[in-house]
Amino acid sequence: MQSLQDRASELSGVSQDDAFEIDEINLYKKLGHETFVKLSTNFYNRVYADDEEWFRSIFANSSKDAAIQNQYEFFIQRMGGPPLYSRRKGHPALIGRHGPYPVTERAAERWIEHMTAALDSVEEIDADSKKRMLKFFRHTAFFLVAGKEMMANRRG
Repeated sequence: MQSLQDRASELSGVSQDDAFEIDEINLYKKLGHETFVKLSTNFYNRVYADDEEWFRSIFANSSKDAAIQNQYEFFIQRMGGPPLYSRRKGHPALIGRHGPYPVTERAAERWIEHMTAALDSVEEIDADSKKRMLKFFRHTAFFLVAGKEMMANRRG
């Protein structure tokens, strides 16, 4: 049976080793707290203004401010900063927390489009950090898709 990480690599085109290059340096120390807040704010401003109703509808039951906070706290924690997300919400449990949402390959690609644009909009993020983060984000987006597939296969 294929692991979720292997399936995520297959779907995303990003190897697990490449995805976890973010662990080679402390991006939180390098970029700072406010950079992650800015990234998440820019990302969700794009998401909530998306011209595709099918994509906006994925986020319709979430408050934009809460989504921004959840995301930047997770990013900070995952990229070397304090465990803000876990202190407030418990273990990230990404697959479980995204269970109610229609996380498909199409949605993951659209998410990546918005995240790429958000990364490009934050001047404080240098090219190397951006490259590392984008590989991690792409792999993680498809990790969620793989998780949805796994849950569907268990039910079916």
